[in-house]
Amino acid sequence: MTQPTLVFLHALGSSGREWDRVREALAPLPSLALDLPGFGERADQGYADVTTMADDLADTIRDHRLTACVLFGHSMGGKIATLVAARAASGEAGLAGVVGVVLVAASPPSPEPMEEDRRAQMIGWVQDGPIAQGDAQTFVDANSAERLPSRWRDQAVADVRRSSREAWLGWLERGSREDWSDEAGRIALPALIVAGAEDGDLGEAAQRRVNLPHYPHGEIRVVAGAAHLIPYEQPEALAALIADHVAALKPAILPDGFVRLLGSDRVSRRTRTAMLDRTRPVERPEQGWSDSQRATVAALIAHILPDRGADTDLADRVEQAVVAGPGDGWRFADLPPDAQAWTRGLATLDEMTGGFVAQERATQADWLMRMAAGQAGIPDDDGHLSPEQMALWFTDVRAEVVRQWIASPAAMAAIGYDGFAVGGDGPRKQGYVRTAANDHEAWQHVTETKA
Repeated sequence: MTQPTLVFLHALGSSGREWDRVREALAPLPSLALDLPGFGERADQGYADVTTMADDLADTIRDHRLTACVLFGHSMGGKIATLVAARAASGEAGLAGVVGVVLVAASPPSPEPMEEDRRAQMIGWVQDGPIAQGDAQTFVDANSAERLPSRWRDQAVADVRRSSREAWLGWLERGSREDWSDEAGRIALPALIVAGAEDGDLGEAAQRRVNLPHYPHGEIRVVAGAAHLIPYEQPEALAALIADHVAALKPAILPDGFVRLLGSDRVSRRTRTAMLDRTRPVERPEQGWSDSQRATVAALIAHILPDRGADTDLADRVEQAVVAGPGDGWRFADLPPDAQAWTRGLATLDEMTGGFVAQERATQADWLMRMAAGQAGIPDDDGHLSPEQMALWFTDVRAEVVRQWIASPAAMAAIGYDGFAVGGDGPRKQGYVRTAANDHEAWQHVTETKA
């Protein structure tokens, strides 16, 4: 599979080069460290509002044809990364490759928490022109737990000084104060949210309050010996956290050609959103299965789909479908409703086997063969299923597991299925022109590109 490209956004008064040591520690992962309008090499572009900066990032992803990428946002860049992540999660064309987010001392979609006296001080630094050397040094030092080594302090100060006055004022007076909470909503992408142990306004408590609620699959990590300039202060520690997060995202990465087709105008936004949702973690139902029940379902999956093994992610999807989903539209008349049937079936399986998960694989397989043949169950017990019911239930289990797996984009990519790409959002649905066996149309060959 494709290695994800790491796309880095910087803080106010900084540039893409603040990430140099982090990127070096993460090599050979491909990466892009961007300068936002008004900063770094793009200082002459002046102020870009929040919408423009988000559009700039989205266009960069499209221009580079990134089919697998992780968005990084430090401080100011965090707000922009979150808004583009929300757009990707909602199925915007060309952003299907966004698989995760890392926020570092990040500004939230809501107004950034900041002491007004400090905001006024920073605004005052540019009232008469560019930021002076002493003020830039004050800014860098105030945002560091300890004074940075001279080389990196000088670089950070130089970036502050070359920032556009318009961009500096625009963020402090407008961008940081804007509330984009509704637009961000709840984003299904996995997120790593990093806070400096000695950060003030945007430390751990603030991150839990203003950023974590937008990421139901987010986790917070705190970096010791750092305040706000974590990429400068603790690059190795930050890189280690990032490496673990990126490694965990690998299952969500799809082949290049498949992602390009999924992101094309042949696919409607609604379809794209639904398919991308199937690559992301599932929110477990409040009244869902116990850990023991989930482990038993994962063990069943290992027999039904041997190549998947004890797939806990797929078990989560089955749980969501059975416990909280709309169902598959049918059930055996001799079984209770699905949620109740699964609870009783799992209880019966564990009771009969003395704990299904604890058994050797061969023993598990023997029990499943007996169950499929209607030879294993607990009759005349309202809390369990009879042998006849267990045979029916196991049929339903196999159907549901396979249904959830084949509906995943990973399975579609593996078998070369492209039937989702015949619609689009326009009035004319493209469909297929050629339907003979082994007679592919030109657009279908995009999925054959090697990842």
